[in-house]
Amino acid sequence: MSLEIHDISKAFGGFRALDGVRLTIETGSLFGIIGPNGAGKSTLFSVVSGFARADEGQIRLDGQSLDSLSPPARARAGMVRTFQVPREFRHLTVRENLMAAAPKQTGESLLGLFFRPGRVREEEGAIAERVNETIRFLKLSAVADQPSGKLSGGQKKLLELGRALMVEPRLILLDEPFAGVNPVLIGEIMERITELNTRGIGFVIIEHDLEALTRLVPQLAVMDRGKVLAQGAPQAVLDDALVREAYLGGVS
Repeated sequence: MSLEIHDISKAFGGFRALDGVRLTIETGSLFGIIGPNGAGKSTLFSVVSGFARADEGQIRLDGQSLDSLSPPARARAGMVRTFQVPREFRHLTVRENLMAAAPKQTGESLLGLFFRPGRVREEEGAIAERVNETIRFLKLSAVADQPSGKLSGGQKKLLELGRALMVEPRLILLDEPFAGVNPVLIGEIMERITELNTRGIGFVIIEHDLEALTRLVPQLAVMDRGKVLAQGAPQAVLDDALVREAYLGGVS
């Protein structure tokens, strides 16, 4: 079972952001992607998650083609993403943000709301329990009923992870989960990711904090100028001469 990225290319005007990217990532794994600014990492996430359309290439998740699917349809297929800058509903509480992320709610339609009130109440009860479990798991109980706009950077990253979990994904794409986060919460986020991975949820993680990422993931890919330069165990990848030149400026 895997995420297969076959020869993906994407251009913006004359700039080729992705140039024949090819990766195969096991859906239950922990996989990191690094590279200098402008390497194409976030563009790759946008294409894989459906927020941008590839000019060329194919994407498959566990054998299913994702090429024609919208972002919500890709989420229903089992893959969701977070963003480098959290996109919480600032005026809603942490609890309300998680409630809103739960998919397939009968009460979202007028038909369901008026003609299936029993089913709506049953679903709301189940969703509320899942929200409570998620809040406890992410250790956000102290801020559960605060407006999410008042959270710290690290707490917002945990909330982003929680909203992704409400969709019950098999694979989560995390875009810089440690950016703007204090070291204590970085450790907390890493622990949550590791525990979720033991439960069978896979992660593909873009991150500039190289030390934290290499402690977290057993497999790493390096991108530069829209291409994948190397892939493998973190130390082996970082020892690659092309990687040192592109990502570390040639420093050993």
